[in-house]
Amino acid sequence: MGRFARLTGCLCVLSTALAAAPAALAAGPAALSSPPIGPEVSRFVAADLYATRHPEAPPPGSDDWSCVPVAAHPDPVVLVHGSYSNAYATWAYIAPALASAGYCVFALNYGGVTGNPSKGTGDIRESAKQLGAFVDRVLASAEASKVDIVGYSQGGLMPRWYLRFDGGADPADPARNKVAKLITLGATSHGTTVSGLAYLSALMRALGETADDSDTAARQQEVGSPLLRQLNARGDTEPGVAYTAIATRYDAVSTPYRATFLKAGPGATVDNITLQDGCEIDHIGHIGLTYDPRVLAQVLRALDPAAAPREVTCVPVLPIASGARL
Repeated sequence: MGRFARLTGCLCVLSTALAAAPAALAAGPAALSSPPIGPEVSRFVAADLYATRHPEAPPPGSDDWSCVPVAAHPDPVVLVHGSYSNAYATWAYIAPALASAGYCVFALNYGGVTGNPSKGTGDIRESAKQLGAFVDRVLASAEASKVDIVGYSQGGLMPRWYLRFDGGADPADPARNKVAKLITLGATSHGTTVSGLAYLSALMRALGETADDSDTAARQQEVGSPLLRQLNARGDTEPGVAYTAIATRYDAVSTPYRATFLKAGPGATVDNITLQDGCEIDHIGHIGLTYDPRVLAQVLRALDPAAAPREVTCVPVLPIASGARL
């Protein structure tokens, strides 16, 4: 492990001390016999602690493979966690809320190994293939033609690779797209400086230091990485897909925070949302985004504007220490 890898490892431990032990590495799509569903919680700390002990547990409200979509919500929702995390740690609050709203909800673990709570660290291109296989399984199980994807951090970026390069979207015939909506939360859409640490990483590699394989996804999310240059070379969006990009001004991991926003290309729509617009008392950072009531309200609105409450939730939220989870 190089000096940068050791530095970021120490940083992760220090900066997530308030949020329990780090959670990350990754597994492929859910096995046919899923582990027991984890409990519903509303705080990141509790979810992260549980996920450390039960890294393969699906979040509550998810992975009911007998779920039949209702007419009001015909597209199943696939939840995609971020780097150094897993499905339960990320979605234990949002998944049951979406299920209660009438959606068929599914959450995969990707980009790591079974039994390790730290997932989402492998090559993003391989993770996108895992997502593709999971989406195909969801579509077959639910007898649906499309899914909606909600992705946090890397989980908002990686599906764009799936859309563009692995069959998630068909630009020649958008009616054949497998994804109707992509909703991203603090996604590293155009790379991140991680408040400058990505530049330090590049410097260390120039000096001959290399990170170990577990840092693959982190390196690929740095501003200007070859993967991001290839992904964004033809624009941000795919025809026929509706995008919503949700950001917080207090994000210290996906930085600068406005880099998460997308620009609509032909045949696509984009809604870029800053959480603090109209709600200055919400100080949520990167960690904890998926446990913020305002984020949940915005996700529900993006999935179905007609069914969402007219007023989006605005309550005081304290920042949760942002660690090196992308």
